[in-house]
Amino acid sequence: MIQDIYPSKLNNHFTNYKITDEDVLLVFDDSGRILARDTDQCFLRGKDADGGKTIYLFSLDDTKFFLLVEHTDILKDGFSYHTIRDVRDTFSGKYAFVAFTAYHLWQWYTDNRYCGKCGERLVFDDVERALKCPKCGNIIYPRINPAVIVGVKNGDSILLTKYRTGYAHNALVAGFTEIGETLEETVAREVMEEAGIKVKNIQYYKSQPWGMAQDILVGFYCEVDGDSNIHMDNNELKYAEWVKKDDIVLQPNNLSLTNEMMRVFKESSL
Repeated sequence: MIQDIYPSKLNNHFTNYKITDEDVLLVFDDSGRILARDTDQCFLRGKDADGGKTIYLFSLDDTKFFLLVEHTDILKDGFSYHTIRDVRDTFSGKYAFVAFTAYHLWQWYTDNRYCGKCGERLVFDDVERALKCPKCGNIIYPRINPAVIVGVKNGDSILLTKYRTGYAHNALVAGFTEIGETLEETVAREVMEEAGIKVKNIQYYKSQPWGMAQDILVGFYCEVDGDSNIHMDNNELKYAEWVKKDDIVLQPNNLSLTNEMMRVFKESSL
């Protein structure tokens, strides 16, 4: 999965570091495209900031990564802007994880420039990863959306879906947790909403940070409970079918929790 970057390790503890010439500088344009070298997916260095305002994001091993806070048009030979979808499809290893995680924070900083209580311009907190209002004291922390990924089993088959719009490859049932709802209740509700099926024996599998959507994905397997006839939500899905292990077509890369769960079911005795 995208976070599997061993032996490298991400350190997301916030410290109010100041950028140096040899630190890594991450630059996003106004539409959320990240600037990277075309040949090897490397990024700019601190010396390229040219006096622009930066904020420390995280470290990868001994390398510190900073965000250029307000985008300016930076043009550098051999570098170009890549969409987050490009990152998913073409970046590899730790570079994809860096880009996803930085995008998560870039989106949060971009979406939270003014206080939601009094309208004052927010400032960076010096002690923790937070934005604070200098007028009313309101504090805003990074947004993380909890969502479930669900492998619904029916004997030697699993429920595969395809979204009506967006990602074109096979997926599992997925959805966001609502207010006052447990993750297990989310699993049951989402399967019912998308496929019209009741489930039982809901079991946690694994979780995954998914920065391109500001999510934390939580994977569960479960079993169909009773009637296995699918009543698909045509507004959200264009495909929902029971697929046998041998017939499962995986996604084109191994970045997502969804793909790992499909592969585990395909290759094991689950």
